[in-house]
Amino acid sequence: MPPPRAPWHPRHRLCASLGLCGRSARLIVALAALATMDVASAGNANLAVTARKILGATQGVYVEAADGTVLVAQAASRAVHPASVSKVPSTLALLAKLGPDYRFETHFAWSGPIVDGALQGDLTVRSDGDVTLVDEDALLVAARLNALGIRRIAGTLRPSGSLTFDWQPDPEGVRLRHALAGYVPDPAWQAVRQLTSGDLGVAAGEARPALSFIETPAHGAYVTRAALTPPSHGARELVYRSQPLISLLKSLNDYSNNIFDSLVEAIGGAPTVQAVARSRVPADLRAEITLADAAGADPHNRLSPRVAVRLLRALEGELATTGHTLSDVLPVAGVDTGTLEARIDDPDQSGRVVGKTGTFGSYGASALVGAIRTLEHGTVYFAILDHGVPVQEARRRQDRFVRALLARYRTEPWPYHRDLRSAVMRAQILVLDREAAGSAPTVSH
Repeated sequence: MPPPRAPWHPRHRLCASLGLCGRSARLIVALAALATMDVASAGNANLAVTARKILGATQGVYVEAADGTVLVAQAASRAVHPASVSKVPSTLALLAKLGPDYRFETHFAWSGPIVDGALQGDLTVRSDGDVTLVDEDALLVAARLNALGIRRIAGTLRPSGSLTFDWQPDPEGVRLRHALAGYVPDPAWQAVRQLTSGDLGVAAGEARPALSFIETPAHGAYVTRAALTPPSHGARELVYRSQPLISLLKSLNDYSNNIFDSLVEAIGGAPTVQAVARSRVPADLRAEITLADAAGADPHNRLSPRVAVRLLRALEGELATTGHTLSDVLPVAGVDTGTLEARIDDPDQSGRVVGKTGTFGSYGASALVGAIRTLEHGTVYFAILDHGVPVQEARRRQDRFVRALLARYRTEPWPYHRDLRSAVMRAQILVLDREAAGSAPTVSH
């Protein structure tokens, strides 16, 4: 039995309708395919001319379609300083090592009795690397401790391990102690008061939560058992859990916060980021990746335009494994507050570009990498790594070229809606009862 006949291509039907067959038909099909290739090649050549004209012939740019077709490649293999585009591989490494639902934890523990609202002992603080602890978080912790019956600390605050507070190293806990005592800007208190709605013991009209630290009492002071007021459920530890990593990365990338360099210490620092990045690209591109820090400030950092696109696509692939997209960790132009808020934000373009900026004027570095969704090529990825161009001029050229991409293809907005909740609303507080065996922790949002 002969094998089934393959379905005819439309060009074959055209040849049949013209009464052509055999060699003539094959010639027509070949010419039609060649014409299609010529149109595509001409289009790509025109795009390359546009890139050269707008960005400058010496600047690096690389544009690639979803199927790997290279649409533009100019100085694409030349590695230059990428500035904060370095945060793209850092984001990739953090997600790969920790996962999108990971939460950093800060533990507040105590062991002394509570007498008339005063903890007879020290409050110890242990951080596992959360570099985003701020005033609002301290107020939530103070409110929860107040609800547990602790309003004064007869001892002191004792940090163990590394501690960061309000975006600065706080190894002695001086800044944290000040905030726990209620000395925070009024907007921080108003935000907590509005968002908690009484869930953590902060009710309308209630005074600002605070812990007063007093001198350590004399050793050997005798306290009768009748005078003790144990905290609720015998709790002896409170755990403050940050917002999930996925939303934390989104907020840091939106504003391009350089705290990234401290954040990656949780996975081994910049060497781990570089190792992960190199493992996600072909071997012949690995030499085009040098990451001496995770934020983009080190003068030795280097990426090429083509490897920047590869890393962006690797990040997209990592996100897809957990049902997320690039817009979940990178800013969307014209939508998210921060670095892309006022860029590529015309009414017909807003929401159509997701990307990451990079600026380091003293190194002559200005960059923009990102992606657009097209009907012709699926997702189109681009990387523009400028060097030696004044920052404002470089940004103007970058935006103009991306607008040319949007004008060239039929595009659609990213399916994205901003999460307007603050970071403290995404956090968790666990109260652990270490005295009651087998008891489950109490979780507050």
